[in-house]
Amino acid sequence: MKPSIYENSRDVFLDTVNAKDYIQLERISMIYQALKDSIEKPLKMVLLYGKPGTGKSMFLSKLYEDIASRQDTYLYKTPVLDESEFFKTLAQDLYGIKYDGELNFTQFMKVVENRDLKEAAVPIIMLDEAQLYSTPMMEKIRLLSDTRKVKFVIALHKTEKEDIIAKEHFQTRIWESIKLQNASSSELKIYIQKKLMKANCVDTASMFTSKSIQKVHKLTEGNYRETNKLIYTLFDIYLYYAQNSPNKIKKSEISTKIIEMAAIHTGLINA
Repeated sequence: MKPSIYENSRDVFLDTVNAKDYIQLERISMIYQALKDSIEKPLKMVLLYGKPGTGKSMFLSKLYEDIASRQDTYLYKTPVLDESEFFKTLAQDLYGIKYDGELNFTQFMKVVENRDLKEAAVPIIMLDEAQLYSTPMMEKIRLLSDTRKVKFVIALHKTEKEDIIAKEHFQTRIWESIKLQNASSSELKIYIQKKLMKANCVDTASMFTSKSIQKVHKLTEGNYRETNKLIYTLFDIYLYYAQNSPNKIKKSEISTKIIEMAAIHTGLINA
């Protein structure tokens, strides 16, 4: 294979969040459809949670891409941790109101409550990395959801912050609670091969055997982010050999030794 095929295959696994990179797996597609369906319900809040690297940010980006054209939807990938800035950002984005000075929660609540909206027109606010918001801020988000003038989709890592979300006064406001998990070995094989084939890297997609996938799964535990890092590094090593010592690599299937080399580089194996 030409070195460029390894370079192209490597770049498929760059650690980026782009809705176009969404890979359909049966279980993931069912969860995603449940998330989409929940938006159509008269919800106050949807909770999307799971360990880092299980695809929460990708889910939000995909959902935003799918519904933003027909409903006012706002995705905040990076938390706005200053409370005044948070409410000023919402006021600007949701209602086109710009504040130069401070804007506190009480003032913003008055703005929200004065809005006369039909259910279909209720804006959707997506908050990624929500575990970074303070407990008082989460309480204010709860109160905002009570107005039914805004809907929240909240994504957060599995941390102690879940205790806050799980409290009774939050549970009564969550219409749907969706948990994302790592991929099984069979799902991981489909994930890797589909990503490569979407980029027309059919030759490298066929190099992944059940044995190599099992090795990758054992190292990453099926975590998508760890898998992306590992496969990116793996093809970077292949690219090096293709350019410098092409006789040392086997082109028909992924080498276990190179998987282990990539795992050492990414810290999945301590050496």
